[in-house]
Amino acid sequence: MVLAVAITVTRTGGIAGLKRTWRAQPESSDAPHWIALIDECPWDAADPTRPIAPTGADRYMWHVDARLGDDEREAALADPEVQGPWRELIDAVRSVNGRRVGTS
Repeated sequence: MVLAVAITVTRTGGIAGLKRTWRAQPESSDAPHWIALIDECPWDAADPTRPIAPTGADRYMWHVDARLGDDEREAALADPEVQGPWRELIDAVRSVNGRRVGTS
């Protein structure tokens, strides 16, 4: 059985303080690729309830929500933390059809 996969990435901050959200809900045939991207990320190290030290004015903050069937994972990241597996996952979500949801 292939799990339903949904990933939401929200970026806040920057000079204008805009909030941007991207979503990916891949077809079941693409699910194994997305599950691998999700599994590579160090979720425990990015607990959204942990304090995040300020990294400077106008820096981005990222929130990643991934759902694999009934399993939900959340992460909060300062911009400098978005590297390696996090960068791969975030870039993949942002590139899905170039869709952006909820710009304000």
